[in-house]
Amino acid sequence: SLEEVELAIDEVEAMRLTDIEDLYQADAAERMGVSRQTLGNIIARAHKKVAMALLQGKALRICGEVPVERMVAADTREALTATE
Repeated sequence: SLEEVELAIDEVEAMRLTDIEDLYQADAAERMGVSRQTLGNIIARAHKKVAMALLQGKALRICGEVPVERMVAADTREALTATE
């Protein structure tokens, strides 16, 4: 059986905001409701886990539930908010 590395949902969200959406850490931290330093720690932990999984041939398991508001794409969420 393949060994696993667990990624917490906040680690996935931090990577999504900074690596995919290209937000500055301060902006990503604000969206997540944490300090910039905390976000930096979350990202560092997530990147280490992903690198370990890739380099050691392990599976990544995402643990936790995604809040419904995060399932909606950011641009859709902003459009919905603008019309209210």
